[in-house]
Amino acid sequence: MTETNAETSATSDRPTMRAISQDELGGPEVLHEIQLPVPTPGPSQILIRVHAAGMNPTDWKHRGHRAFLPSPPFVLGWDVSGVVETVGVGVTLFKPGDEVFGMLPYPFGVGAHAEYVLAPTRAFAPKPGGIDHVQAGAIPLAALTAWQSLVDTAEVGQGDRVLIHAAAGGVGHLAVQIAKARGAYVIGTASEPKHDFVRGMGADEMIDYREVDFAEAVHDIDIVLDTIGGEYQSRSLQTMTTGGILVSTIPIPVEGMSERAAAQGMRIENLLVESDQAGMLAIAGLVRSGQLHASIAGTFGLDEAARAHEELQTNRTAGKLVLTVV
Repeated sequence: MTETNAETSATSDRPTMRAISQDELGGPEVLHEIQLPVPTPGPSQILIRVHAAGMNPTDWKHRGHRAFLPSPPFVLGWDVSGVVETVGVGVTLFKPGDEVFGMLPYPFGVGAHAEYVLAPTRAFAPKPGGIDHVQAGAIPLAALTAWQSLVDTAEVGQGDRVLIHAAAGGVGHLAVQIAKARGAYVIGTASEPKHDFVRGMGADEMIDYREVDFAEAVHDIDIVLDTIGGEYQSRSLQTMTTGGILVSTIPIPVEGMSERAAAQGMRIENLLVESDQAGMLAIAGLVRSGQLHASIAGTFGLDEAARAHEELQTNRTAGKLVLTVV
């Protein structure tokens, strides 16, 4: 939900909500708290009272640079865990009071860093009862990215050898758990101080990318999950077996890389995460079975969003940062 949409649909007597906005692109200092009208759900929409909103690198990238969104002002955030406040016409899956979690449609459904957010009903799933909103809010975007990369695209399965780059990151540490839940053998790259953390997520082997050339140390890889891009892709091809697949979360292909992979009997796919209720339901199942959890590196109040952006942008976080709204 953008400010423009909220204001267009607002009436003067509508209650207001707190939100974190920006009027220009720039550093964390451009973020500020504003008041917006609480939106009203339309057909097939739910209004969610946000309890927690996970943060992802795409938040600070959109804050500072023109990416997918139009020019500011806008409210960032895609991850949501909260409680359904009201429902629009035709909604049958949820009722007011239901706890839900999910990802707003990426990229244009942005707006989670606020007290309330509108969402398409089928972008959300019931929040597993065994976890709190902070845990649930940390999961959707990163877990969907990992699920859509490894399961939907690469069809990871029993015995596959999987190489996961940046395995201690938000996507990476969830990807390790998803791959292990599917029976894969997982090798991760991360700095040495983070090795125990990633092994705790289930990784079978760890490579210190600062001390070891993974392209020489790793072999016979069936699936590579690349969240870094650039020369990591060309080096990763050296580790792969014929028929292997590299899935990159960098949506813009590296020129000539797909052709190079095809010449070696491999393929590269560039993925942009999508809202996906089926994926969220599968992820919720892994959470309930104890096979998936997000490691919470830190929590920040809504009024601390700028400080959370500063921490997130260091790229040193192991796990996820979360904004707590309620």
